[in-house]
Amino acid sequence: MPHCTKCGTEVPVNAQFCSSCGQPQPPAPVAAPAWQPPVAARSGMSENTAAALSYVLGWITGIIFFLIDKRPYVRFHAAQSIVTFGVLNIIRVFVAMVFGVGWMFGSHHHMGYGYAGWGSVGLGIAVLSLLGLLTFALWIYCLIKAGTGQRFELPLAGPIAKSLAGQQ
Repeated sequence: MPHCTKCGTEVPVNAQFCSSCGQPQPPAPVAAPAWQPPVAARSGMSENTAAALSYVLGWITGIIFFLIDKRPYVRFHAAQSIVTFGVLNIIRVFVAMVFGVGWMFGSHHHMGYGYAGWGSVGLGIAVLSLLGLLTFALWIYCLIKAGTGQRFELPLAGPIAKSLAGQQ
């Protein structure tokens, strides 16, 4: 099914105007050519697949799909991925700095920074591990929900994502 050239809403093949934003739509194609490319090359990926893929590498794939896919469902999930996993990544870096824990759980005492004692480093590793487990569980949840076509809003990130995707 085609999408509106302005807002990305699905429109019927013979629609003259978008029912969502009123944008005039190009006329439906008259006749198909004799040869057609394979379906996969012609159809692209489904909204569910694109929405799920926007979570695969966290905020990185969120940015990619936010920029290249204009369908509202995909843009919302891409924005939610950016907000959710971007903030969790920033929190991880902040926690690591506060507890003097290096990126891969190594202390940086020998480099002249990271002045926390070994007890703090142990607590930092515990907090980072818990944060990692939470992030992983949230990542799986988002992948499954988006891939099965369920629009869901995470408590804090969802409203921000709606705003970013222009879906007030």
